[in-house]
Amino acid sequence: MTPQPTVWPALRYDDAPAAIRFLVDVLGFQETLVVPGTPEREIAHAELTWPEGGGVMLGSTGGPVDPVHDAMRPGVGTAYIVSDHVDEIYARVKDSGAEITEDLTDTDYGSHGFSLRDPEGNSWSIGTYRGA
Repeated sequence: MTPQPTVWPALRYDDAPAAIRFLVDVLGFQETLVVPGTPEREIAHAELTWPEGGGVMLGSTGGPVDPVHDAMRPGVGTAYIVSDHVDEIYARVKDSGAEITEDLTDTDYGSHGFSLRDPEGNSWSIGTYRGA
């Protein structure tokens, strides 16, 4: 059994429902929890888990002033995802029309991967490298 994640990257999106669809349908995250918000902040909180371990939290921009989350702007986040299915994910990303910022490559440190931007500009790298 995969242990529960203890580090959660957190992102904000102007269109959080569309971001969830992209992260689930294209990258392969699993929708774990989506908490509706207000008309100004459509998604108060969402958690998406990665099938190979880990996850990401996200929510909508807008709404009442929130000193913690209002400093987070869409399009400035970055995350690295470890996967044994890089080529499959790459094909889905390419089919989706998302911007690929680094094509599939094999590194000198043993990773096979690529990088992309999600529809709101956050940077994602997906590779086989699991860390030292």
